[in-house]
Amino acid sequence: MKPCRKGLTALLIAGSACIAPLTSSAADGVKIDHLGTNNTIVRIIGDGKYLLLPVQEANEEAKINILVDGKLEKSINVRLAKSKVDYTVPLKIDDYRGRDVLLNIITTQSRSSVREAKEDACWSNFALADTFDTANREKYRPAYHHTPLYGWMNDPNGMVYSDGVWHLCYQWNPYGSKWQNLSWGQSTSKDLIHWNHQPYAVLEPDGLGMIFSGSSAIDRTGSAGFGKGAVVAMYTSADASQIQSLASSPDGGYTYEVYPGNPVLPFESEARDPNMFWDEKAGHWVLTLAHALDHEMLIFTSPDLRKWTLESSFGKGLGCQDGVWECPDLFELPVDGNGEKKWVLVCNINPGGPFGGSATQYFIGDFDGKTFVADLDDNGEVATKWMDYGKDHYATVSFSDAPDNRRTVIGWMSNWQYAAEVPTMQFRSANTLPREMGIFTAPDGQLYVSSTPSPELLALRDRVVANARSFSAGRKARSFKLPAENDGICEIILDIDANNSDSTVITLANEAGDRVVMAYDPKAHTLSFDRRNSGVVDFSEGFPAVTVSPTFEDKGSVSLRLFVDRSSIELFGDNGRFVMTNLVFPTSPYTTLTISSVNGNAHISDLKIYSIKTN
Repeated sequence: MKPCRKGLTALLIAGSACIAPLTSSAADGVKIDHLGTNNTIVRIIGDGKYLLLPVQEANEEAKINILVDGKLEKSINVRLAKSKVDYTVPLKIDDYRGRDVLLNIITTQSRSSVREAKEDACWSNFALADTFDTANREKYRPAYHHTPLYGWMNDPNGMVYSDGVWHLCYQWNPYGSKWQNLSWGQSTSKDLIHWNHQPYAVLEPDGLGMIFSGSSAIDRTGSAGFGKGAVVAMYTSADASQIQSLASSPDGGYTYEVYPGNPVLPFESEARDPNMFWDEKAGHWVLTLAHALDHEMLIFTSPDLRKWTLESSFGKGLGCQDGVWECPDLFELPVDGNGEKKWVLVCNINPGGPFGGSATQYFIGDFDGKTFVADLDDNGEVATKWMDYGKDHYATVSFSDAPDNRRTVIGWMSNWQYAAEVPTMQFRSANTLPREMGIFTAPDGQLYVSSTPSPELLALRDRVVANARSFSAGRKARSFKLPAENDGICEIILDIDANNSDSTVITLANEAGDRVVMAYDPKAHTLSFDRRNSGVVDFSEGFPAVTVSPTFEDKGSVSLRLFVDRSSIELFGDNGRFVMTNLVFPTSPYTTLTISSVNGNAHISDLKIYSIKTN
């Protein structure tokens, strides 16, 4: 079944009140028997496509064993409501019509009696429904970044371009907005802007464990045995151990069928997040696997995605070693557009980021089909390099089989320091905007990757709400209004020549006093991003922060491009030579942009503020 946003059905509730389903009340079609203080049977005796599960995020998880005709169908963990209902999530049951469906619910809460257990809020709020309200109830849901319609999301997975469609899978909990029940959700797009959401997970936990991160690719040779041109996926099955499993898609990437011979790659220690591609030159599959706790990447080869040979490892003692290594990606890119090519090994780590928590580092070097060797700097060392200098850029991986030899990447726009605590409830987490990877030579003579906003994003531009061709910015700030519609979301571009000042300061602010302050230092060749007073910041000690990026220039001038959404700012400098991605949660939308300079004047040119199309 192809996805359609309008056809997706999910009950989403922010706040403490439950929205009544359309077809029945909680008392209709559901029979509840309490067997003890921590064991309850819920039997479905009516009809409906979905059973609504009432959730309270602060409560402990309950294990729900779902039995169909007396046999275990699956088990899920849900924070069932005790004192209040924060929101409700759907359990799809229409596949079981005419069959006996029973939920054996086991909780871990301390209760003095069955009578006390009966008082839990969840029991009176179980209900059957055929349709659900999917209207957004979150003030901080992004207007033009991809988000799940409901539930928890982290790493992007299984990203592939197939038959003109971008397929974005992601780590998803369909039964709550905290990490658990990890499956692959999926959204698709024809333009990288507008996303259609699959109504159900395309891969769900099975007897081998939860579905952790992985990759997808088109098998153009048919070597995997699923047919020439089939989309194949590899992922980590995670239970007591982490093992690698295989799936194939019969319909070009919309749905997946689990390979019955799984696992295809067991390993004696913790390894995860397989990222594979067909190496045309070598004539075999290449797999990069994160040897997480050993802080290295393992490289395997295979003729058929089933028989794997460990060829090499990379990373021992190199780069940042402060956290686990995760979510690898390995690909080739042109250098400076001059015909030379180099390989990039992406390595996401947590913790150990330059400003705390998770981040994406990378290595540039050479790959011969079996072994990756990183370039050395002028000191004969492998330098630590970061793809993004914000706090909220992680698990970055690329789409396979992208058109025109593009290397298009998307990341998870959050940080493990506070991902589960951000002030949203209907959903948790968004993706970064899509970006195009390249390699450039910096003034220090070293090679670095660039991340340029994908060209499709130009279509987001609507009307120009501010246009200043040239002006001087000194101690007295120049001020510009952000668009009033759609909570001030916008794109901002400007060029800064700061050679006659100590720094140029760019501020986004609202009438409540919330502000984000960005400062370009032309002498230190850095740009800082201060969100300590950006709005709601007190949900985590790790959130208020100042991040600083090198600007990789020596001329005292930069070009900036900023994408402002309801809860994020992405800053691209000099065509993606430096990037900063940071979440923000203003108490009300930012309304003004101000520009000033410290100790002198900066020349600002070609400033434009665009409103954003949201339809």
